[in-house]
Amino acid sequence: MHDVLGLTGDDGVVPDVPAGQVESGSFESAARRTTVGWTVMYPHGYQPDAHLPVVLVLHGRGGDHSSAINDLGADRYLTAAVRAGTPPFALAAVDGGADTYWHRRATGDDPQRMLTTEFLPLLAKLGLSTDRYGVLGWSMGGYGALLLAAEVGPPKVIAAGAMSPALWHELADSTAGAYDGPEDFGQHQVFGRAAEFEEVALRIDCGRDDPFAEAVRDLRDEVRAEGGVQAGAHTSGYWRRMLADQLQFLGREIGS
Repeated sequence: MHDVLGLTGDDGVVPDVPAGQVESGSFESAARRTTVGWTVMYPHGYQPDAHLPVVLVLHGRGGDHSSAINDLGADRYLTAAVRAGTPPFALAAVDGGADTYWHRRATGDDPQRMLTTEFLPLLAKLGLSTDRYGVLGWSMGGYGALLLAAEVGPPKVIAAGAMSPALWHELADSTAGAYDGPEDFGQHQVFGRAAEFEEVALRIDCGRDDPFAEAVRDLRDEVRAEGGVQAGAHTSGYWRRMLADQLQFLGREIGS
């Protein structure tokens, strides 16, 4: 009903600026036991040899490494953020699996290990600065960004941005297939881990009419985080609307 009445807010509009250089490729991932695609986005005017800091981009359920550009226009939002004064950085998206929820699964698929032991070394070989980095995700990837921040943390992960993170208090409430059972659910919670987030800069946003809004409010009550719960739903339009603020936050934190 809110959407019909226009109360969930306007969809974000991709900035009318040029995209910077984009590099894409793939590698055979031992951690994920499959071929993994990736895309790195640079702000317009910056070259891969600029040794920029990097933010890992974790897609939502059903997405892949191309979703950041095709669904959100992240390449142009990145240029706009840097042109507005945000310290320059690169965005690096990678396939985490359509429904892995960015954690080790009973099948042996381990997207988080892929990020830390395979993708980051690849990014370093491309000339990016990976000693410390940020992470950004939406929906399934928003949860994944928070989980990575809690489990890896500083001095590696120094900032995490989550848009509409997929959070549940009870396994019974979760999307079918998001976890392998009660033990898996308990091992990969982000609630109750405030101490592990203490030294990671956080921005957590969620639409008021998003099904995850209540759980997001609960997590925000536990941790220190920028952002908030705004008019919006669980849509690409909402994520595009929030992306400019998320990129400004991440660039400020990893560029400082």
